[in-house]
Amino acid sequence: MAYYGKCIEIVIEQLDKFKPEKDNPEQFLETASTSLQQALSPQKLAFVLEVLSGCLEYQKLLTIVVDAFYVRDGRLCLWADYSLFEVICYLAMFQLDELGFQLFCNIIKSQPVDKTCKFLRFFFNPLNLCSWIKDEWSLIYETTHVKENWIDPLMRWQPEVQELINQLEGVPTDQTLPLKTKAKVTEPREFNLTVPKPRAITMPEPVPTVAKTKPVPPSTYQEPVEQQLLQMIKRYNRRKAEELLLKANMEELQCAMPRLHRDPQTQDFEKQEWHQSAPQIRRTPNLTFYKPNTFPVKLNTATILREGALYQRQVEKELQRVDKLVDGAGDFSEFLEWQKKMQAKDLEEQLAACECRRLQGKLSHEEAILARQNLRQENKQKADQKKEETAELMLQCAERRLQEEKARKELVGQITEAQKNVKVAQMKLVKGRQQIVQEMTAESRELLQRSLEAAKEEQRRRCELTAQLRALETQPTRKGKLVDLTQIPGYGLEGEMSVAELRERLALLKETQKREQEEKRDQIIQGKRAKSQKLQNTMEQISLCRTAMGRTAALRWEKKKAQAGSLGTPSQDERVLELQRRMEERVAERRKQTAKLQVSPPRTVRPQLRAQAEAQHWLELDQSRERRLRAMQEADRPCKPAHHLGAA
Repeated sequence: MAYYGKCIEIVIEQLDKFKPEKDNPEQFLETASTSLQQALSPQKLAFVLEVLSGCLEYQKLLTIVVDAFYVRDGRLCLWADYSLFEVICYLAMFQLDELGFQLFCNIIKSQPVDKTCKFLRFFFNPLNLCSWIKDEWSLIYETTHVKENWIDPLMRWQPEVQELINQLEGVPTDQTLPLKTKAKVTEPREFNLTVPKPRAITMPEPVPTVAKTKPVPPSTYQEPVEQQLLQMIKRYNRRKAEELLLKANMEELQCAMPRLHRDPQTQDFEKQEWHQSAPQIRRTPNLTFYKPNTFPVKLNTATILREGALYQRQVEKELQRVDKLVDGAGDFSEFLEWQKKMQAKDLEEQLAACECRRLQGKLSHEEAILARQNLRQENKQKADQKKEETAELMLQCAERRLQEEKARKELVGQITEAQKNVKVAQMKLVKGRQQIVQEMTAESRELLQRSLEAAKEEQRRRCELTAQLRALETQPTRKGKLVDLTQIPGYGLEGEMSVAELRERLALLKETQKREQEEKRDQIIQGKRAKSQKLQNTMEQISLCRTAMGRTAALRWEKKKAQAGSLGTPSQDERVLELQRRMEERVAERRKQTAKLQVSPPRTVRPQLRAQAEAQHWLELDQSRERRLRAMQEADRPCKPAHHLGAA
């Protein structure tokens, strides 16, 4: 064994020196043979060179197995043993039949037992050999060559190698060879340790009785009445807003309507149809009783104090203003009156400019209609010419397609004849591969069945050991020791007392703490009452200020309304009259040109409807302006005396 162990060590040492990226295998073997020729006998030298040359020649195959071993089962092994595993793998693959199993066992026993056993168990695992090892080797060599020369011999030696692994598992880890020594072997003895006492079984604590809780009131899962009322008011307000929106959309002015890239007559006609077909929102008579803002809003403390401070600052500012007036400060009433007159004058100019812009927009609209009609005639002529050209091109394309279709059919016939021969060869190849797959699946099923049976046996043995250990742990033990709670331990410490006295003192301390908590609670309640009284006074002051501000706001609104009603109608200047005259001329010209156009009968209906809708729209717009001016004049008459009284 020492003979083969020394040879293997020399091979491992030479493999560690070999660098694939720098050294050439042939030159490396020559240098190794010259360096080892004097140190080894011819027999040893031949064995070392044969193993070394084989490891270098089949290094790709050996690297696949050893790298996978380090990734899976050899994660804790040292990388310094990489060459050892390569040598063992080479001997098992290529030299096992030549050396014989007995000589192979002697070589394995000359190396560290734990490392060799772990690697052989991984390498001779049938699942690994027949699955991924075979696939990886088949990428380098042909599949038949791999199966016949390497996989089948390894599978044949697998039972004997497994017995060798089981035999070596009993050998200690550090022992490489069971040598017979004359010295007396040290026999280990067990330590005389103290046996621990068995654990006592604790008495179960009594389950405390919990007082019966009150059931949850049904009001928890019901929506409050205030929330329901708020929801009803919300729905009422939403319906009212929808009605107002619908009414505003129906009475919308032309200047507020968006301009699209379509005929304005079409837009007006479609809008009128939508107004006629729009659904009417019915009022709910039951909801007329509720009005918004009838419920008080709950304010927090910070809001109340902030609003109270705001009103206080406003009162102080008003008092300062009154003091300044008493002292002789000036008044801005004359300036404000002049400012209002100038604003009214500017408003009249703005209304006149707005009317001019409206008429200019209408005039440009008429001119755009005329231009569109001229463009339509030109497009119609161009379309007729385009249709004739497309008809000629379609005939040419049809002839070209027929020629291409004939050529394509001939090409398809040639391709189908070539594909028939290919399909026959493919069927033969598929059948051969299916037969190989069936053989491999049968072998893998047998191996899986063996591994499952071994795992079940191991699981059954572990369950029996676990049941025995649990039975030993559950054996009852006696533990009896009386404790006197009134007895002092007597350790000689300061303030030493018994358990009963300690419990009495703790009870007194709890009573003292409870009394202090009640006193603090009373102080907090008194502070809250004082704070609530202060907030109540602030709320009363806020309500008074809100009432006064509401009155002043109502008076200010009535005054603004009277001033708005006093405004007159926009002045009709020369620009407006000139634009109206030009617009009438354009409308007459457009109607004449429309009458001259010859359009097919189905298409004459829509322009007439558009013209009617446009005329109706402009008529309604003029009537609404007249009604608005009349209402402003009527509202101006009763407001004049009040205006004079306010000025006085």
